[in-house]
Amino acid sequence: MKASNRAARHTIRTRAAQTRAARRAHRLVATGAPQTARTHLIAAGIDDHTAKRYAGAFSRGTTPTQTGETVVKLRGRRRKHVTVKLYDRATFTARLAFYRPKDLTAARMFEQAAHSLAA
Repeated sequence: MKASNRAARHTIRTRAAQTRAARRAHRLVATGAPQTARTHLIAAGIDDHTAKRYAGAFSRGTTPTQTGETVVKLRGRRRKHVTVKLYDRATFTARLAFYRPKDLTAARMFEQAAHSLAA
């Protein structure tokens, strides 16, 4: 297989995964139920990788609307129940209005997302 074919297949897989994540996030946020910070960030237009990277820092210091529980898969067949913070749209929008990461590229993406939600 040529390197160009491999790169093209990788691009298609990546774009498909990003599209699926964005559609799922839009659908979940549209229900009106509180969602995780990562889901809100993806629905606001931030890509999945960046949302996963900054979701922890984004939610730090913010009081969640609700808390839920989810299962994380560990090695083998073991699973662990963990608590997740859930935010409603108003809380998320208020936090997004002033949160900016130190990375300038990511900060620009967060600023654009905040501007699009405010409009």
